[in-house]
Amino acid sequence: MLRFALASLITAGMLGTFVAADSLAVFTDSEVNAANVFDSGILQIEDSPASAAVTLTGMAPGDSVISPLIITNNGSLPERYAMSTVATNTDAKGLAAQLGLTIRIKTVAACSAEDGAIIYGPASLALGLFGSNAQGAQAGDRTLAASAAETLCFKVLLPLSTGNAFQGATTTVTFTFDAEQTANNP
Repeated sequence: MLRFALASLITAGMLGTFVAADSLAVFTDSEVNAANVFDSGILQIEDSPASAAVTLTGMAPGDSVISPLIITNNGSLPERYAMSTVATNTDAKGLAAQLGLTIRIKTVAACSAEDGAIIYGPASLALGLFGSNAQGAQAGDRTLAASAAETLCFKVLLPLSTGNAFQGATTTVTFTFDAEQTANNP
């Protein structure tokens, strides 16, 4: 009986080993998905010429000047932009408020032909702006696709009604263009 019990134990142990070995055999597989790259877009507005786009010296009442200014989206994201103006009158004569400004979007003809839709003016050069630098879409904002450009035609006029108080007056004006992405920015 001891032999039978010992034989039964050995047989059960061997059988358990075969069953355990069979239950550990499984098929496996894995796959690697490498090189997932993420990068952010670029927002970059540029103007050309970068300085002194509109100048005229020795103006007399009734004189005007028209000059182009090219705004380019050199980024990879669509953008909207706005313009604001800061004028300095170091002689305290206030010439900036006297000068008139009209900004048009250039179409087919040269800026000198005064073609295109008006986006500002005619109004005071000192107040010259369109759109808003506040975040989100604002009335007057201009939009540009990535790598796109548009030409703005600036006309500055010293009105015929300008009086003697403005003789020898000087003003310096800075135009600032603020841009923001349009994607995910209502």
